[in-house]
Amino acid sequence: MLFRSHLYSRVSTGILHGIEGICVSVEADVSEGLPVFEMVGALGPEVKEGRERIRTALKNSGFNFPSKRVTINISPAWIKKTGGGFDLPIAVAVLAAVGIIVDPRPDEVMIVGELALDGTIIPVSGLLPMISGGVDAGRRVFIVADENYPEARLVPDTEVIPVSRLEEVIAYLNDGIVPDDRHIDKDAGAGIAKKKASYAANEERVPDFSEINGQAFVKRACEIAAAGMHNLLLMGPPGAGKTFAAKCIPSIMPSMTKSEQIELSKIYSVCGLFGERERLIDKRPFRSPHHTISSAGLVGGGGGSGAQSIRPGEVSLASSGVLFLDELPEFRPSTLEILRQPLEDRVVNISRVNGDYTFPADFILVAAMNPCRCGYFPDRSRCSCSPSSVRSYLGRISQPLLDRIDLCVQTPEVTYEELTGHEKNETSAEIRARVERVHAIERERFAGRGYIFNSRIPASDIDEFCALGPEESAFMESRFHEYGLTARTYHRILKVARTMADLDGAADISLIHLNEAFMYRSLDKKYWESML
Repeated sequence: MLFRSHLYSRVSTGILHGIEGICVSVEADVSEGLPVFEMVGALGPEVKEGRERIRTALKNSGFNFPSKRVTINISPAWIKKTGGGFDLPIAVAVLAAVGIIVDPRPDEVMIVGELALDGTIIPVSGLLPMISGGVDAGRRVFIVADENYPEARLVPDTEVIPVSRLEEVIAYLNDGIVPDDRHIDKDAGAGIAKKKASYAANEERVPDFSEINGQAFVKRACEIAAAGMHNLLLMGPPGAGKTFAAKCIPSIMPSMTKSEQIELSKIYSVCGLFGERERLIDKRPFRSPHHTISSAGLVGGGGGSGAQSIRPGEVSLASSGVLFLDELPEFRPSTLEILRQPLEDRVVNISRVNGDYTFPADFILVAAMNPCRCGYFPDRSRCSCSPSSVRSYLGRISQPLLDRIDLCVQTPEVTYEELTGHEKNETSAEIRARVERVHAIERERFAGRGYIFNSRIPASDIDEFCALGPEESAFMESRFHEYGLTARTYHRILKVARTMADLDGAADISLIHLNEAFMYRSLDKKYWESML
């Protein structure tokens, strides 16, 4: 049904709320009165500034802006509207209200784009979730900027019309004229093939575990981490290979599922990192923010009050992959402590006056650090740090944060014999085969539970999935009292042991698995409890 008289029109566009797109309406009313261009509907300053862009773009495209009272309403009003993506739909609404555009088809067509002063259509960020939200609202045709076409066409069952100028929008809406086929048959074009090759060439190569000589203990910990999605801390002197081992972990993680690809692509789209790629993001992310990053940069947020000013942080960009924090003690303690909630809940919850936002944060945390500022403690032949200096350095990592790390591994220096040896190392593909087998076991075991991996087992299900025999129970009881374990640490040891049992193809957790799991918790005892 068309809600339009000769001085009124309605156009559909989209807005972001977190990483989800919402279909909104742009209404234009042109009435008699003094020339005024008024816009209402909980608008941010960027939207209001669009008045002059729209007015000038219409003039430079050969259309006179009506010398009447023009009122624009963008609804629903409960969402704060920010960004420049409203320029094009507002311009179309005005032209429809005065009769230049006959039918904007608001219940079928969604229009998104920013306007340059000469009438050129400028691309916007976050188009993928906007298109998905439009499809959910019943829209099937999407008018977008040329540069947004590769992203928009990834949503199935849609017709995407790429435009470069305002006149092309008018021609399509009035006469069904689609701009030339420079985009419609994109896969057949040599230019697109070249662009795809460029993207493939620019993707950073993921290193392989076969390139690491020695460090069998570290490789084993990385395999356990990938198999059960456990958090990992690598600790050792400079040059021991901590960073390289962390970069290898995505190479042993299974291929992303379609749902993971869609969710991650939405996050990158909202952050303006999707680019002009021709496919969904299908590589496990590896994010390594610098230690100077702010809290908002790490977990998300923003300084604005609008929904579109709230952006995901590094923990969301690392979702389904690895978040690597190198030189962990160099991060501000307040920044690290804000990781506690995402590490427990696997989502980030951000509350603002205008609403609450939830971003995915389902990642493996891999951290690396030196044991002291010089990096060689407790080797006193090379370490000159005082005990107070070591305590201060280690004290930057709190016990509650350590409790959320499942595996703490010492990374020793590689010997000359290991470095120059020619022994064939196990490849990432061989390790990944074992990890994929464990993931299949976990999916079957936890079917219908709301979680997939061993590291996600809630306390209420520990007794069911991490059951212990009499001998194993006695072992855990003695260790609990001897080491003064917290409930969280106790449960994490059991979850790690469960993953080890799965890697061994064992139905039950044995003493061998518990002993090895405790070994991965001995590092924090060796350093933190002895020095603090």
